[in-house]
Order: sequence, then structure tokens, then C-alpha cells
Amino acid sequence: MKKLVLSLLTVAALSTAALAQSSKPVKFGLKAGVAFPNMTFSAGNTSFSYDTKTSYYVGGTVEFELSDLVSIQPGLTFIDKGTKINSSGFGFDNDDFFTDVDATLNFKYLELPVNALVNFKMANAGKLFVGAGPYFAYALSANAKMGSEKEKIEFKDSGLNRSDYGLNFLAGFQLNNGLNIHAGYGLGLGNLANNEEAQDFDTSIKNKVFTVGLGFSF
Repeated sequence: MKKLVLSLLTVAALSTAALAQSSKPVKFGLKAGVAFPNMTFSAGNTSFSYDTKTSYYVGGTVEFELSDLVSIQPGLTFIDKGTKINSSGFGFDNDDFFTDVDATLNFKYLELPVNALVNFKMANAGKLFVGAGPYFAYALSANAKMGSEKEKIEFKDSGLNRSDYGLNFLAGFQLNNGLNIHAGYGLGLGNLANNEEAQDFDTSIKNKVFTVGLGFSF
């Protein structure tokens, strides 16, 4: 699956370079909004997700029109992913070790999505768009917080991968003046766990994120 997704990224990048020579208009865009990420943990036949946290994302896009209906949109996004871990999730509700204290894992990613969009013109109001495509992400930094305590996560020592990859799904509505509202879902396919113990117990840690925000194309 990893080779397939990376191959799709390569093909998309080459296609984008070719499209840059097209006579169709090229549109640049900015976007920002709220993200609701969490992480899925699995080991053997057991799988569970921790709570969703609230974070943010900002980024830019370049859109190449293939026709009035279809366009290709690569971009670059800075996004805060991770998860919230409630003390009750560990069964420590009445234990002094974790009493009523929530922990959060925070991963700051630089993400490269390449989406194919289908655009539906809505008379003179604007357009409705839906799309999907692969993404590749690289973690710039990470930390764990519990109460007032904060600790930096060192990827080399923690057994976690910096890189991630997966699939994007998005939809939105864009006005004729370029302003748009959009929502998306990112399904992580890469396993963040990367050490011998994780391999022995068939452990995987994967990202998931729902986003909603505003954008502007020009």
C-alpha cells in the first residue's frame, strides 16, 4: 500500500508539471481552519481510537484546470495532528497516578496533498466541488502534554516515524469572488509505530483528521 500511495504521488507530481504548460488558467489559493484529529491504535486483533482534540491548519494550493469539470489541486499545509487521551481511557479514574488529568499528543506536520477535483457550476452563484487524492506528511516536531507538564517527543528515541501518508477526501462550495468554505477528512495509512516491540506485537498507530475551514482562490 505504501508503494502504491507513493507511486500515486509521483504520477500526480509529474502530471502537475505537465499541466503547468497548459493554456487553462492556473489558480492559487490560501486556506485555514479548524482540525479535529485523533489517532487509532491497534495491536493484534484489538483496535481502538482515543478522543478527538481541537487544533488548526493553514496552507496554500495551486489549481490546474483540465476542463470546466475536472481540475488537479496540489498544495502545502501546516497541520497540528495528534489525539487527546482521557484518564478514564486507562481505567485510572480513582487512581492518584492519572486522577482527572487529560493528556494530549501533538504532532506538527508539513503535509503535501495532491487532489483531483470535480467541479459543478451552480448557475451564477459559484461552484460545488468534491475531490480526493493522496497526501504525504513529515512531522516537524511533536510533544506530549499532561496537565501543566510538557515533554518534547524525540522521534529517534521514541520509536515513532516522522513520515506519514494517506488519502484525503474533501468537499466545499466556492463563490464567484473566490471565497470558499470546505470540509475534509484525512485517513492515515502509514504506521507511525517503528520499533522492534511494535513489530513483535503487530502494533500500529495511525492518524485520522476531520477539518473545516475557509479558503480564497485568485
